Amino acid sequence: MSAAATETIISDELLGSIRSRAAGYDARNEFFAEDLDALREAGYLRMFVPEQFGGLGFGLERVAREQLRLATAAPATALGITMHLVWTGVAKALLDRGDDSLEFVLREAGAGEVFAFGNSEAGNDLVLFGSTTRAEPQPGGGYRFFGRKIFTSLSPAWTRLGIFGLDETDPADPLLVHGFLDRAAGGFETLDDWDTLGMRATQSRTTVLDGAEVAADRIVRKLPAGPSADPFVFAILANFEILIAAVYTGIGQRALELAVEAAHRRTSLKNDGRRYSSDPDIRYRVADAAIAQDALYPQLDVLARAVDEKTDLGRSWFPRLVGLKLRATENARFVVDQALRVSGGRSLSSSSELGRLYRDVVAGIFHPSDPESAHSTVATAWLGPAE
Repeated sequence: MSAAATETIISDELLGSIRSRAAGYDARNEFFAEDLDALREAGYLRMFVPEQFGGLGFGLERVAREQLRLATAAPATALGITMHLVWTGVAKALLDRGDDSLEFVLREAGAGEVFAFGNSEAGNDLVLFGSTTRAEPQPGGGYRFFGRKIFTSLSPAWTRLGIFGLDETDPADPLLVHGFLDRAAGGFETLDDWDTLGMRATQSRTTVLDGAEVAADRIVRKLPAGPSADPFVFAILANFEILIAAVYTGIGQRALELAVEAAHRRTSLKNDGRRYSSDPDIRYRVADAAIAQDALYPQLDVLARAVDEKTDLGRSWFPRLVGLKLRATENARFVVDQALRVSGGRSLSSSSELGRLYRDVVAGIFHPSDPESAHSTVATAWLGPAE
């Protein structure tokens, strides 16, 4: 990454304290409450918010770099915070393009509200282009929502939840309705069902919507069901894929650092007590991981900068974005695997940081776009639709 990547709002002291809590959150299956408070105090949740609304006025390139750095200390904390940053990033991207429909998100985030992402649904492989949640129109333009949302990160802390559902009032013209639920409005239940292999501190619990009402002034889009070229959809995809990629690139970076530490620490009886850092096989593994890791930084910078600068990449936007996310998550798994092989059996311990990274990195498989969807998108871009 460029020299500017060294600029950060997370001091070394703050990063160290966040790292010191990560293992405990994981072991106790506990939400990262102290991290959230510390990051809020540092202005981290206001990075995308323009200065006139009380924020720091950062663009996506800078925010992605900050997320990468945070993920080197606490991947689950970084992943959870991503969901808030996605919505503020969407609002910023739209405002930069002359669309103020989500300006209230930036104003409220500047005032301290915490946004979360409540779109994921079990079995919904249409992702943003379809929904199993029912959206019922109400007098005055509001909607009530009925359905189950999974992977609701920040469940204990959000004050605003971005959700969507399908309005089939007119069967000939079904609409996907997007809005923001105020936690105080009720009409939902958060299940205590998050006990996972990795990314435990995100506490991404299931949210059951049982008539949750979103006011008319918080309904931000009503789009035809199916694929959409609406800038709102683009802004979600761009921010989500780039920020997710940043988190997993951070995991890879930390795994590589741990591999280097292990190679210098371990010695070999077979080779007269020499350090593993001189062993040709170990050197090859570390080099292989470093070469793979190094390729991600410029890709993150270039795509994030293109969003900030409103670069017109036309139809290549979607394949580029899903390709970045897929490369970052798969690359992180590769680098973590190489680091494990370098570090030896001690990394199998449940208290091992590298062992935790091994568990955390598995979650990358499940974030949209999954490998099948990404390959379909890229194949269509290069080959056209299948006959």
